[in-house]
Amino acid sequence: MEALLSTTTLCLSSSKAKPATILPPHSPLRSAFSFSSCFEESINRRISSSSSPSLPLRLKVSANSQATPASLETSATSPIPSEMKAWLYGEYGSVDVLKFDSKVSVPDVKEEQVLLKVIAAALNPVDSKRRQGKFKATDSPLPTVPGYDVAGVVVKVGSQVKSLKEGDEVYGNINEKALENPKQFGSFAEYTAVEEKLLAPKPKNLDFFQAAGLPLAIETAHEGLERAGFSAGKSILVLGGAGGVGSLVIQLAKEVFGASKVAATSSTGKLELLKSLGADLAIDYTKENFEDLPEKFDVVFDAVGQCDRAVKVVKEGGSVVVLTGAVTPPGFRFVVTSNGSVLKKLNPFLESGKVKPVVDPKGPFPFSQTVEAFSYVETGRATGKVVVHPIP
Repeated sequence: MEALLSTTTLCLSSSKAKPATILPPHSPLRSAFSFSSCFEESINRRISSSSSPSLPLRLKVSANSQATPASLETSATSPIPSEMKAWLYGEYGSVDVLKFDSKVSVPDVKEEQVLLKVIAAALNPVDSKRRQGKFKATDSPLPTVPGYDVAGVVVKVGSQVKSLKEGDEVYGNINEKALENPKQFGSFAEYTAVEEKLLAPKPKNLDFFQAAGLPLAIETAHEGLERAGFSAGKSILVLGGAGGVGSLVIQLAKEVFGASKVAATSSTGKLELLKSLGADLAIDYTKENFEDLPEKFDVVFDAVGQCDRAVKVVKEGGSVVVLTGAVTPPGFRFVVTSNGSVLKKLNPFLESGKVKPVVDPKGPFPFSQTVEAFSYVETGRATGKVVVHPIP
């Protein structure tokens, strides 16, 4: 574990830092913006660099230490630094606003929270939309360390924490409400503070980077199916079945909810993936129109923004779950609520291999290529989840 946590630390600290103030003086995150020469070089590499080899698609299971509040228990053997490395942005905009900072303050930990040493983090479309300023009215203050999904190790616990202890390997979506005051300190950092209720034990058979790609997507898939009233014996059509959420909707519908039939759409090259995940019918959207199918479905789960078409293939009295784009009745949209109990409920399905994480074959991206990871997510071509690992 020690080797894993320190994989890139030597590179990041090997040369003298060049200070450059980029944050407002009143900001709690304000610090000297410092790069080591080797990190600066790695940031300039593109995705095609030989330093970021493509991995095969994975379908198999495979606080501030300066003043510690009395309410916290800390580890005497693993001192927690007062500053950490993180990616952040001090203004809204394109991926160009993302900056690396090696001297961001480690977040304080409240009584009901734990401090995690982040091992891996994953990106979601909401990360990009938030950075672009689409949720300004309910966002946390700038500057912001992005990131919802996390997998890591507990290194500090608050006094009201009941079920977690130092050394526990956990995963979760750190923001209970995706759009309502999400945390200023996200998961694209060495440490992040998270409420105990949002976390679950990492499935024992999964690596950290596999686990990091699950929380927000699997919670969204599960909550959407529940809100649609999906149950055993019903049929479902998943639009965007190869994406982060869609790939999990297929599996949950089949393995957890007991679907009688699962159909899903994707591009030509991803049809076999859909079948391997449990889809009974894989539809190539580049060659076929799903509206022309001779059957209708109890539920359509629209992860790509085609509700106007989806409503044409839903049964009378059925539901269309809409994640993006305009909503046409009987379609409905919802914003997921993060809940560690959902992850705990689904852990047996993950540990048995009935439900599998899907990590995009271009990843995991190294921490130094976080900007490239964001750019790739925003192409809309990712298969499964885009993960950043290891985090130094």
